[in-house]
Formats: sequence, structure tokens, C-alpha cells
Amino acid sequence: MASVGAKPQVIPLPAAIDRYFDLSIYLLVLIGFGSLASTGGVDLFSVVLVGAALAVRGYLLARQQPIVIAERWTTPLTVAYLIFYGADYLIVSRSFLTATVHLVLFAVLVRTFSLRRERDYVTLAILAFLMVLASAVLTVDSLFLFFFTAFMLVAVATFILMEMRRSVQSSGFQALHSPDAYEHRHLALALARVTPALAVLILAGAMVVFFLLPRVSASYLGAYSFATDYSAGFSDRVQLGRIGQIQQSDAVVMHIQIDGDQRGQYALHWRGVALAHFDGKSWSNLRQIMVLRRDGDGGFFLPPFSQGLERAATLSDMTVPGKPNHLIHYRVLMEPIGTNVFFLAPWARRVNGAYRGLELDAGGAVTDLDPQRSVSVYEADSDIATPSAQQLRAAGNSLPAFADFYFQLPRIDERIPRLAAQIAGSASNNYDKAVALESYLRTHYGYTLQLPRAQPADPLGNFLFERRQGHCEYFASAMAVMLRTLKIPSRVVNGFRSDEFNDVTGKYVIRARDAHAWVEVYFPGYGWVTFDPTPGGGVASPQGWERALLYLDAAASFWREWVVSYDSSHQNLLGHAVLSGTRTSVERTQTWARLRYGRLLNLARRGQHGFEHSPRRWLAGGATVVLMLLLLLNASRITRTIRARRLSAHPERAPVQAAAVWYERMIRFLARRGVQKTASQTPQEFVCAIKDERLRARLGRFTDVYEAARFGGSSDDALRLPESYKEVEEAAKN
Repeated sequence: MASVGAKPQVIPLPAAIDRYFDLSIYLLVLIGFGSLASTGGVDLFSVVLVGAALAVRGYLLARQQPIVIAERWTTPLTVAYLIFYGADYLIVSRSFLTATVHLVLFAVLVRTFSLRRERDYVTLAILAFLMVLASAVLTVDSLFLFFFTAFMLVAVATFILMEMRRSVQSSGFQALHSPDAYEHRHLALALARVTPALAVLILAGAMVVFFLLPRVSASYLGAYSFATDYSAGFSDRVQLGRIGQIQQSDAVVMHIQIDGDQRGQYALHWRGVALAHFDGKSWSNLRQIMVLRRDGDGGFFLPPFSQGLERAATLSDMTVPGKPNHLIHYRVLMEPIGTNVFFLAPWARRVNGAYRGLELDAGGAVTDLDPQRSVSVYEADSDIATPSAQQLRAAGNSLPAFADFYFQLPRIDERIPRLAAQIAGSASNNYDKAVALESYLRTHYGYTLQLPRAQPADPLGNFLFERRQGHCEYFASAMAVMLRTLKIPSRVVNGFRSDEFNDVTGKYVIRARDAHAWVEVYFPGYGWVTFDPTPGGGVASPQGWERALLYLDAAASFWREWVVSYDSSHQNLLGHAVLSGTRTSVERTQTWARLRYGRLLNLARRGQHGFEHSPRRWLAGGATVVLMLLLLLNASRITRTIRARRLSAHPERAPVQAAAVWYERMIRFLARRGVQKTASQTPQEFVCAIKDERLRARLGRFTDVYEAARFGGSSDDALRLPESYKEVEEAAKN
């Protein structure tokens, strides 16, 4: 324990540079690893191992107890891991990117504990940058922005210290004991001032280049996305339970903005894939597709019928007289969830986006044909109008030939048809039967995501008659199967529901937990109509901390759309916004100028008319205005004159100021008499320069009185200033 009054330790400047340099390199590596670990693309074992090693390194750095691995061990360790790298790539990870990340982490561990030469520090800084670069590949989340900003700050400080360290070493500077015990703190404060300024300048320049040069592709290295396997729930074949697995996550998968909707007034189902064939444990769909072509405006038009698709379902019937229309236009911002499906509100009429080609399958699913470009940003138009209950009751039972495909059933529990018939009861039309089944499932069964690990031999029988609870897939599958036992065409649709609305951005926030399955029932003349037998829950308005999270979501949405997915369309949008804003500003300026010019012209005309009828009053008013302007322009001079006269009349009240006023008056008077005082002369030197003995004597007495009042603050001498001034004045006149 240090004794009381002991002097603080003196740290020479080069030693302070070394200490801060070691700290900055450590922080650089720590931030790089933090950004990499935050992506979720690194396995838990690697995160724990490297995190523990960096924690030990930080503890040793704080205690100033460096541990350096012997150089004879570093080479064998590196060679051994290079051999393991091949096994990691081929057997363990089976991924080039994951194996390379493991290699970088190993190199970071080895180099962190073997810092000897300058090149070791440079190598460690490069490895830290590689970790940040790998983070950019593994994630598109806005959290990366915070890590990148921190990395930029520390990197700037690191390179400043690296250059200072190199300069000190090359100059042969010998550290001396400094008398300043806090010199290292001065260095820290200087770095704290310079580093943020340089980082801001770098980021500002990078931002300009970033927005001037849009990305060619919006895929953002999507092939290396480590997102949850959402694609399994939206493919051509989906096993029961897949949607339930997706619902376990709270991650954001979409942001949707509907034109004109600022309050979240829509509760829509966003169709992904429609599945028609059921084998008892999974749903699948026919691979009958239609390639969509661009229309004249650059978008993709979806026909009201899936023409040319054998046994395919009617998407919607636009030929029914009096069928209501409710068109909405919306913009979707997709996260990289590993699927090429476009999620659209029923029924989509047109899709627009920077995609080479789209295809439409028999179930109405729209998918991307470009394997090099993932689904990210797109716009669409949909007609969300639904027929009334009265119209659907009157639709009749005259079904087209393709409807037979939607009666297909595997071997099912014999109790299911009996239950369906019992629920349908005496309903006389397909619509009432469908409503009865929907209502029964909603009210007689419970919702849960906790299901048995092993799937029963008959999942639907187990759900309906034994467990009596499940998630949306079981409700939708049960209703679709029971409808088919009643000879009503039905199919299961997988997609999302929009329940959460962010009023900060005006966008719906679709999370993985919003993944959903529902039923579509075919009605002649009206096409497919949505039924949702899953029990629903109320969505409370966000309060408190949840409200604050909306702002974080807004930032993440901005990052995803304007940084990650920024392309030529965004650039054009920004350009149009700038041009529109500039044009609006110019038009407003012109309008303002025209209004002011008109008012001035009217004022001039009124003035002319008034002057013609009463010229004297206008002349008097004009003279008054001129006088006021002159007074205003000379206000400071008038104020100084009045103040000087007051000081001259009562010099004893402010001897210092009065002395200055009287001396300036004396200088001006003598200058008018041809006796000039130069700016370089002191008052006494000016007295000595006077040739007239009489004037010199009186000026000397005045100067003595002036100095006593000016610099001594003597009130008595200040009272003598007017008398001494008159003596100088009389001597100069004679």
C-alpha cells in the first residue's frame, strides 16, 4: 500500500505510447471478435474459448504482466492447425466460410500471446480487421454498425499510436523522467480529441462514396447467410411442425409499408406457398410453373387465372359482375431468411422489383428465378377485397375439373370424416360448412408451440382426439382435411400474419413468430377464399420499454433498406428527392419574391398617390424618417460624445476614464495646431519632442496630472484636468 504523500509514478512519454498502443491493439481485437460473435454465425465453443482467452489477456494487460508464448511453439501450433483446417472444412464445419473464420480466430489467439516485433502488432491489427470483414459477410443487422463505428474509432487511435511509436523508435529517442506526473493523461486527452474528429471525417467521406456508388446486387453475400432455416417452411414440401419451429424465433423477417396506412389498420395474411397434396405427415405442391414476363412499366403482371397450368388452381376470378375491388400498394423489405419466395397479400396483381425474372406456381406462389440475387426489396399491388357471406353462400357447387385434385386424401383416422360431418351438421352450402369447421376448431382446441419431440404415427388424429392442442399447422391441416372429406376443395397456405405496427416508421414489423398457416377454400366464380381456424390472441399497444424498441426497429429498418439493400433504385429515389426538394425551394423563393414585389409595388403606388394629394405631410414624414436613420447610424458616436461631455464636466466621478477623454481632446487640439503625436510616442516622449518651451512646460504639467488620474485613479488630479487643458490651449494659441 502506498504511503500517504507519496509522489505519483512518473511515466515517460515513450512508455505511455507503448502502454496505450498495447491497449488499443487489444481493444481492436476485442471489438472485432465482439462483432463476429454478435452475428450468430460462430459456434458456441469458439465464442467461449476465444472470449475466455481475450478476458485473460485483458486481465494481464491491466496488471501489466504480459505472457508471451515461446517462439519455438508458435510455428508447430500454426502448422498443426493448418492440417486441422482441411479437416474442419471437409468434415467438421463443412463450410469454407466457417472453417476460415475458425482459422482467423486461431491466428488471433496465437498472435495475441506472441507479440514481440512490430510486424506481430501489424498482423494482429489485420486479423482484427478480417474479423470485422467476416462479420459484414455473416450479418446484415444494424448492430454491425455500432461495432464498426467503435472499430473505426479504435483503429484511428491505433494507427496514430503506431506511427508515434515508429517515429520514436526510428529517432533513437531516450526516455527521460518527466517532471509532469500526468503526462500520460495529456496523451490520452489528446487522442480523445483527435480520434473522434478523424473518424467522423473518414465516415463522412465513406458515406458520400457509399451513396454515390450503389451496389450492383442486393444479395449481400446471401449465400453465406446464417439465418434460421426458414426456407423449409416455404418450400414445395413442408412437414408438419416446420412453421412451429420458425415461430420459436423473435427475429424480424420483414418490414411492410402500405401506402396511406399510418395507423396499422390492416390485419392481413401474407401468402408464401399454397400446398395441395397431403400424405398424412407433410404437405407438398405440384411443380407446375408459369414464367412471368415484365410489362411495359418494368413490373411483373400476375394474371387473374393461372393460364396454361394444367390442373392448377384459379388465383382469382376477375370476371364476376359486381365483385368488389380494394387495391392496395405496398413495399416489402425482406431480411435474408434463405427463401426465394415473395410474400404477397391476397390477391397480388403486380410485383415490381430489380429482379431478372419471376415464376408463378400452381398454388399462386411467386418465386425469384435469379439464384444470384436474393429477395430483398420489392413493391406490389394486391386486391384484398373479399366476397360477402351472401355471395359465397350463393356460389353453388358446380366445380371445375381441376377441383378433383383438391379432394386428394391419404389414409386417415376414420373418426375425422365423422367429426367433420357432425360439425357441418345441417349446413346447406359449402360456405356455412367451412365457417362451422373454422369456428369449431377455434373454440374447442388450444394453441401451443410445445409439441412432442417425436411425431406421432397419425399427427392429425393425435391432435384432434388425444392432445387437442397444437400450433397453426395442425389447425389448418385439420380443417383442410375435414373439408376434403365433405368434398369441398381446400388447401393449406404458409406465410405470415401482420399484427405488429411501428407507428414511428409507418411499417408493419413481421417477425419469425408471426409465421402462420391457414386454409383457402375454393368457391366457383370467386376463387380461393381465406379461412383461419387457429385461435387468435389480442395484440397490446407497445408501452414503456417496448415503445423504445420501436425506435431501434426504425433504425434497423433504415440500415437494412438504405445501407444493405441500397441500389440504383434507391439512388434514383434520392436523386429525385433532392431534385424535387431543390425545385420546391426555388419555387417557394420565387413565390415569396413575387409576393414581396407585389406588396412593394402596391406600397409605392399608394405612396405616390398620397404624395400627390398631401406633399407637405409626406415631405415632413420623409424628413423625419431620414433624421431617424441618421440618428440610428450615428447612435454609437452620439453616445460616446454624450458620455465624453459628462466625464469632462465631472472628471472626479471616473478619474481613469475622464483622464483618457481629456488627453484625447488635447491630442486632437494640438493636431489642429500642427503639433502631431505619433502612435509610437509615449506621453512623456511627446512632451520632450515639443520645441516651444512655454508649450512644453504646460504640456508637461498636463501630462503629469493626466498620468496621476489615468494610472493612479486620483480624483483630485482629475479635477485639475480642465484647468491644465486650458493652460495648454492658451500656450498653443499664443
